[in-house]
Amino acid sequence: QVQLVESGGGMVQAGGSLRLSCVASGRTVSSVTMGWFRQAPGKEREFVAAIMRITTNTYYADSVKGRFTISKDNHKNTLYLQMNSLKPEDTAVYYCATKPNSGRYYDEGTYNDWGQGTQVTVSS
Repeated sequence: QVQLVESGGGMVQAGGSLRLSCVASGRTVSSVTMGWFRQAPGKEREFVAAIMRITTNTYYADSVKGRFTISKDNHKNTLYLQMNSLKPEDTAVYYCATKPNSGRYYDEGTYNDWGQGTQVTVSS
């Protein structure tokens, strides 16, 4: 069974940066596609970014493109999300997740394992 533990969330002013981490156990991050999703209060969970398991190609939601960077460290078995130029609308609980294949990486329903989430709050 895969366990995912996120960390790195917090409160930051608009324009600031945060780096989220997601440590995986039970499966190597190199063997799965991994994604970041977020859920703001009163809204549905939405796709943020994904990194493919074989090609390591990365994909981003339009709302974060150019500001966020997803990456992973196979040696540390950890997924990251570097978030720069943060905006108040980025405020949400951020979740990492894994899926065995690369298809429909933007669809949360295709992900099997989820972390507990980490809160990111951006003040104006």
